Amino acid sequence: MVESGGCSAKISPKQLEEILKYLPLPKDPNILVDIDTQDDAGVYKVNDNLALVLTTDFFPPVCSDPYEFGQIAAANSISDVYAMGGDPVLALNIMMFPAAKLPMEAYAEILKGGFDKATEAGVRIIGGHTIDDFPPKYGLAVVGYIHPEKIITNAGAKPGDYLILTKPIGTGVIMAGQRLGMATDSDVTEAKYMMKLLNKSGAEVMKKYNIRGATDITGFGLAGHALKMAKASNVSMKISMEKVPLIGNVYNLVDEGCIPGASFRNLEFVEEHLLSAPSLDYNLKMIAFDAQTSGGLLMSISHDKVEEVLNDLNAAGLTFSSVIGTDSQTNDQYLRMDT
Repeated sequence: MVESGGCSAKISPKQLEEILKYLPLPKDPNILVDIDTQDDAGVYKVNDNLALVLTTDFFPPVCSDPYEFGQIAAANSISDVYAMGGDPVLALNIMMFPAAKLPMEAYAEILKGGFDKATEAGVRIIGGHTIDDFPPKYGLAVVGYIHPEKIITNAGAKPGDYLILTKPIGTGVIMAGQRLGMATDSDVTEAKYMMKLLNKSGAEVMKKYNIRGATDITGFGLAGHALKMAKASNVSMKISMEKVPLIGNVYNLVDEGCIPGASFRNLEFVEEHLLSAPSLDYNLKMIAFDAQTSGGLLMSISHDKVEEVLNDLNAAGLTFSSVIGTDSQTNDQYLRMDT
């Protein structure tokens, strides 16, 4: 029912930057994070010990099963609160559903998938809104709690920090490959598992080590979100693509020409700030721009904490977590975002 599902349906980041220039920003000293740095969520201070983290996300189906679609959309929506270091608490459903074209059982299954994933995250869905629209779209508006002095933002990266990624890359390529009949069942199963996996345990590790710079990787791809983080933090970022964990046969799919259109939109956004190693493998380069749905956390961490953080991520079951960037990489498979 869709040409592009999940976070690949986002408007291009370059167009979004132009649109946001015209959005007026309110003046309020209690607004701690707004769209100024295009962060993952907004944060509003209630008192000295409590702030609210607010976000919303929704998209067309990324898979055919309505229950799994609900799970993935909910996990993706809640992720922005985790990326900010918050504890998600409440949510509202956002649903666009073609009532004349799909059975109401599908509607119920989408909501059930969202409810079950939200329950896993400790989030209570207390209402929502539905309109009749084609194709179907689903997501959540989420509210979380955070201490005003413990906010994690995409502006918190420091020179010399290492970069850790908590999930492998490739969901956009694999789901496109499924539509084209190119992806294997095992690749699709792994991609859906990753999209349904909450970033909760990764967020707990960030809070334990007082990490202040992070973002989650979604529709603008690894390189696009790294650039947003680099801009907000006023640093350069160097990513070793040979260190980036990949889902299944993503490399081979790209080698066979399975490169979604969203990848080229993301490349257009990054390219004026991009310096690639002359010998960088083209397939790895394009994987860096693959639009992820419910992707992992990208953390900026001081070098003295890296080993402990990786150990805790592995202990929490995030065994694919990898150091993908340092200030001293000399390999020939790198991308660098200069601001």
